[in-house]
Amino acid sequence: MARLAQTAGLTDVQQEILSTVRDFVDKEIIPVATELEHRDEYPQQIVDGLKELGLFGLMIPEEYGGLGESLLTYALCVEEIARGWMSVSGIINTHFIVAYMLKQHGTQEQKEHFLPRMAAGDVRGAFSMSEPGLGSDVSAITSKAVKDGDEYVLNGQKMWLTNGGTSSLVAVLVRSDEGHSPEEAAAKPHKSMTTFLVEKEPGFGEVRPGLTIPGKIDKMGYKGVDTTELIMDDLRVPADRVLGGVTGRGFYQMMDGVEVGRVNVAARGCGVAQRAFELGVRYAQQRHTFGKPIAKHQAIQFKLAEMATKVEAAHAMMVNAARKKDSGERNDLEAGMAKYLASEYCKEVVEDAFRIHGGYGFSKEYEIERLYREAPMLLIGEGTAEIQKMIIGRRLLEEYRFQG
Repeated sequence: MARLAQTAGLTDVQQEILSTVRDFVDKEIIPVATELEHRDEYPQQIVDGLKELGLFGLMIPEEYGGLGESLLTYALCVEEIARGWMSVSGIINTHFIVAYMLKQHGTQEQKEHFLPRMAAGDVRGAFSMSEPGLGSDVSAITSKAVKDGDEYVLNGQKMWLTNGGTSSLVAVLVRSDEGHSPEEAAAKPHKSMTTFLVEKEPGFGEVRPGLTIPGKIDKMGYKGVDTTELIMDDLRVPADRVLGGVTGRGFYQMMDGVEVGRVNVAARGCGVAQRAFELGVRYAQQRHTFGKPIAKHQAIQFKLAEMATKVEAAHAMMVNAARKKDSGERNDLEAGMAKYLASEYCKEVVEDAFRIHGGYGFSKEYEIERLYREAPMLLIGEGTAEIQKMIIGRRLLEEYRFQG
C-alpha cells in the first residue's frame, strides 16, 4: 500500500534526502522516542546523527558549507522527523529560523562568521520574541537596548526559548528607540525594534556576563528539547551584532523568520498526524471485539477514512505554502492557512487514534499517549489559531477588496 502524504514532482536529490531521513527516523528515533520523552532527556545521540546527516545546514547556501536546499525539502524532512518525535523537529526548527534570518538579513561579515559553523552544527541557534506578559502581542515588548559607545546594553526578560540552554547563538528581539522620539516609538512600536545576535555558552545559569538561562520549563509534552526563559541584566552586545547592521528592522526580520517557521510547524503537524494514523490503523487491525478486528466495524472505518483525509489535506496545504515561498512570492496567507489547518487536523487525528486505542491509549506503554500530549503545542507554537485567522482574514480582504 502506498503511504499517505506523498509529494509529486520531487527531484532525485530530494527523494534521496527524504529516503535517508526516513530510514534514520525509523531506525534511530522511533525505537527510543517514548522512553527518552518520559525521562525528559535531551536526545544527544539523535542530534549527533542529524549533524552527521548535514541537516543543520540543509537550507544554508553551499558557499557557507550547507546543502543549499529549498524550504520544501526542509519541510518534508521536518515532517519525517516529527513523525518520529516532534521534540527533535523543534531542535532543528529554531536553529533553522536563525540561519534563515542570517541568510536573508545578515551583513556579509555576520554570514561569514556564523553560517559555516551553523551548517556544521557546531553553533546551534535559538530565537527569542516572547516575554512573560505579552504572548502574541509582539508590539508590547518591554525588553530594551540602549546604545553605549560601540556597544548596546540589553535589559529584560524573555520567555519560551526552544533550545534556550543547548544553543550557543540567540537572535533576541528588543526595543531600541534610537532615532525615535517617545511619541513616534509609541505610535509605531514595530519600527523601534531590533534583533541582536547574542553569543553565549551552552548550559544553564549565567552563561555570559549579564545573561542568565534559569533552567528548563517543565511542560505537559514536547519534552526532551529544552524550553527556557532568558534574563538580560546589563548584557553588553557589540554594535556589529545588530542583525543586518541597522537598528529598527527587527520586527520585520523576525516576522520573516516566523513565516517560514509556520511552514515548519505545519510540517510538524503533518508528521505527528501521520504517525497517529499509522498507530491507529495498525491497532484497529490487531484489536478484536465481537469476534472480529475492530477495523471491520463501520464506525472505525469511518474514523480511519476521516483521519487519512485530514492527513492528506494538511500535507497538500503545507507543500503548497513551502513551494510558494520557494518561488519568491509572498506566502503569509498560505503559511497561515497551512499552519492553522495542519495543527487543528493534527489534534483531531491524534484524538481519533487515541479513541481507537480505547483504554490502552491512556497507558504510557503505548506511543499514542505521548502524541496526545504533544499535539496541543502545535495549536499555539508560531502563533495561535486565532492569530492565523487574523492573518488569513486580513490577507483575504487585501485580495478581495470591494471596489464599490
